Amino acid sequence: MRQAGRYLPEYRALKAKSSFLEMVKTPELAAEVTLQPLRRFALDAAIIFSDILVIPEALGQGYKFRDEGGIAMDFRLENRAQLDQLDPAGLTTRLNYVAQALTRVKAELKGEKALLGFGGAPWTLATYMVEGGSSEDFSRIKQLFYTDRSFFNALMEKLTAALIDYFQMQINAGADAIQLFDSWGGIIAGQDYEAASLRWMRDIIAALPRDFPVILYAKGASSQLTDMAFSGAKVLGVDWTVDLGVVRKLVPANIALQGNLDPVLMNTTPEIVRREVTRLLETMRETRGHIFNLGHGIMPEAKIECMEALVETVTAWK
Repeated sequence: MRQAGRYLPEYRALKAKSSFLEMVKTPELAAEVTLQPLRRFALDAAIIFSDILVIPEALGQGYKFRDEGGIAMDFRLENRAQLDQLDPAGLTTRLNYVAQALTRVKAELKGEKALLGFGGAPWTLATYMVEGGSSEDFSRIKQLFYTDRSFFNALMEKLTAALIDYFQMQINAGADAIQLFDSWGGIIAGQDYEAASLRWMRDIIAALPRDFPVILYAKGASSQLTDMAFSGAKVLGVDWTVDLGVVRKLVPANIALQGNLDPVLMNTTPEIVRREVTRLLETMRETRGHIFNLGHGIMPEAKIECMEALVETVTAWK
């Protein structure tokens, strides 16, 4: 999950001089933000600083942050003519700043820590593109899925192809694993998750180098975990709404699990964090294949002393 962010004073210092998108698109700044958490905490991996919406932007549908919060796309994707204008040609060239940031971080890590790349799942990207930004009810993307499956599939095919190229670029630049985020996977009806999202992620994973580690995370879609276990992903990220020990019993033993501490706990106290981290670790005792992580990205309100308590508790646990 996201490591960097507004809870770090060194991040806020950089953010005061550059916008979020400027930091994402400037390899030196993206590399610096990526490395900031590793300088403070004994983490096992770096997660490249970027954004899932660089894909639609590179295709020709830009975005910005609304003053009142949330995302606003430059336009709402509504018809085939707009879809046809989204151009995948040269996408990796336009996204070369991500590759440059990965290369910089890889050199800094000197093989001592893993480096993770990431991207948004086609379904999640499509929600922003069709809704025109952040949404409360996701009615437009759902209507498109149910009423014009041909248009929907054409959009997903374009996004899937773009993501395959993007992830190949990240792997070539030094990523040791790829995290695939289906942040809005939980808003589609369970019986439609396969057609709306999972089939496209399966295609992406199948197109990457054989046995390359992919971490698949779908927020709010815990009922789909057993199906996701057969997606080709090596690791399933799990949100905080389910008991990780129960998931361990449901998912095949050859699939690792990542998660799943509630991010809100990082806004409380070190004592609470130590208690809840220990409880989660004890839940996974006698099991194999667990990557300790939050169940979603760290929040701006997180306290550094809580992050310190988390890392100390995990690294000292036996």
